[in-house]
Amino acid sequence: MIMDAKIYHNPACGTSRNVLALIRAAGIEPDVIDYLSNPPSRQQLEKLISDAGLTVRQSVREKGTPYAELGLDNPDVTDSDLLDAMLQHPILINRPFVVTPLGTRLARPSELVLDILPDSFSGAFFKEDGEQVLDQEGKRLV
Repeated sequence: MIMDAKIYHNPACGTSRNVLALIRAAGIEPDVIDYLSNPPSRQQLEKLISDAGLTVRQSVREKGTPYAELGLDNPDVTDSDLLDAMLQHPILINRPFVVTPLGTRLARPSELVLDILPDSFSGAFFKEDGEQVLDQEGKRLV
């Protein structure tokens, strides 16, 4: 299957690794962007968030980031301020964002990526933790 796909990936993140493996299991070799070393521009980030149907706040990663120490948990912090922080500290960008011709998703949980991939799986798929996502015929279980 020839399909353009892009993943904003963090190789240290299990969810991101599972999503990348699911994309590859669909027969697609995506453009893998290590967003920590190559963050999106502000315009790209705003488009990812909008296309995924999320708010800026829903796109901010809290766990394992300077979220609280930067005071981003204050409800008065604006979307613009959150975007500034995400660009200054890319670890604050939740991951993985995936873009295909079928849509854009923040693939958390990882199975959400299936919504924007073709139904081209040929067998079972298990996440790193052993959870089965696709059955022996490549059909979605979750």
